[in-house]
Amino acid sequence: MDQQPSYCYEYPHPAVTTDVVLFTIREHRLQILLIRRGGEPFKGHWALPGGFLGIDEDLEEGALRELEEETGVSGVYLEQLRTYGKPERDPRERVISVAYYALAPSERFQLQAASDAAEASWFAIGELPTLAFDHDEIIRTAHERLVAKLDYSTIAFQFMPESFTLSELQQVYEILLDAEVDKRNFRKWALALEQIVETGAHRRRGSHRPARLYRLKRRDRIDFIK
Repeated sequence: MDQQPSYCYEYPHPAVTTDVVLFTIREHRLQILLIRRGGEPFKGHWALPGGFLGIDEDLEEGALRELEEETGVSGVYLEQLRTYGKPERDPRERVISVAYYALAPSERFQLQAASDAAEASWFAIGELPTLAFDHDEIIRTAHERLVAKLDYSTIAFQFMPESFTLSELQQVYEILLDAEVDKRNFRKWALALEQIVETGAHRRRGSHRPARLYRLKRRDRIDFIK
C-alpha cells in the first residue's frame, strides 16, 4: 500500500478558510444570511457561513460545502470577492480567508442550521448584529461591489423569480440602490439589455391595468460579469 507523503517545512504555514456573503431581498429589503456560531471562538456571535478548507479541496468547492453544511443552502453561483489576511483576524491561529458573494431569491431555500452553526437566519443590511472576526468588513466590501456593478451588469436579475413585471424588476434596483429610479428610463434600459422576453401572460393588481410578465432568456447566462 502506498504511503501518503509527509512534509516538513522550516516555516509555519497559515490555515485557509472561505466565507460567503449571500444576499437576498426579503420584505422589500436587502438582507444577508448569517449563522450563529456554536463553538469558540466567538461562540454565540453571528457570522458569515464558512469554515476551514480541506487539504484536497478547491476554494469554491470548500465555500459551497460550508454554506450547505451550515445553512442548508445549495445551488448558488459564487463570485470571489477578496482575500482577507490580517495576522490577528482569527485568535486561533494565522488564518487567511477567501471571501465569496452570491445573490439568490430567498424563497428558493429552506434554512437548516447544522455542522458548527447553532442557528441560521436572514438579517437586513442596515440592522446587522455584532459580528465575529472581521465579517463586518467583508460584508461592507461585498455590498459596495454589488452596488457598483448595477450600472454595467445584469447582476440584479439573479434576484428575480421565473416571471416578473418590469415594475417588480425596477423595485429590486431601487432596493439595492436605496433610491428611486426613473420609470421610463429604467424600462428603456432594461429592454435594451435584451436579456428578458415577454411570456405572453399578464398580472393584474388591484384596479390597475394588467402588467406584462417577462422572463429571463437564459438564466444560466445571467451572471456577475455580463
